[in-house]
Amino acid sequence: MITYNTENVAMPKIRRRDTSSWIKSVAERHGRRVGEVAYIFCDDARILEVNRQYLKHDYYTDIITFDYTEGDVISGDIFISLDTVRSNAEKFHTDPAQELRRVIIHGILHLCGINDKGPGERAIMEQHENEALRLFPSTL
Repeated sequence: MITYNTENVAMPKIRRRDTSSWIKSVAERHGRRVGEVAYIFCDDARILEVNRQYLKHDYYTDIITFDYTEGDVISGDIFISLDTVRSNAEKFHTDPAQELRRVIIHGILHLCGINDKGPGERAIMEQHENEALRLFPSTL
């Protein structure tokens, strides 16, 4: 089950049922099934607090993924700062809705085992993000 929650922000305008179907489709392409995935949309203050408390990092970020995956069933809590998503959309001259979709699927790709911190891994993550975004129904 995929849930969508907020802390300190309004719920972004996403079609939850269609977004959940898309997420499940992407996970299936990676040989995974979706278990319990909770999205928590928040502001920069909250994501900084989470980053400091759990990861001991003192900086803002767009996403933090807590991975509880077991076997081929992905599960996790995914915090997304809508403030940072908006500022990244401006910085990269991208549509804010498209940037939000990229971040939403980025967390799922982490749960599927794709990393982005090691040498060459960022390019691999971006390739998977782009493939997933092409699967996103154009009617959304």
